[in-house]
Amino acid sequence: MNALLIILILLLIVSGAGLIVFVLLHSGKGTGISDMIASSMYSNQTGTGIVEKNLDRITIVCAIVFMIVLLILMVVYPSGSIG
Repeated sequence: MNALLIILILLLIVSGAGLIVFVLLHSGKGTGISDMIASSMYSNQTGTGIVEKNLDRITIVCAIVFMIVLLILMVVYPSGSIG
């Protein structure tokens, strides 16, 4: 394994884990029964607009990095060429 492959795989793992974490940090926007129950237990002032915008930006950056690294890995190392 060369250095480029190791760096790309590590970047893919870190951006994927970050993407999972930041997606799970988003507040729910649904109107289902679970949201009605949860809204009665929590106040409506749980998040501010600035925090939500920053969380959106970080999530988008993680998704873009993940997709770019994935595409680079697909082009540089086609199916069956690693190993």
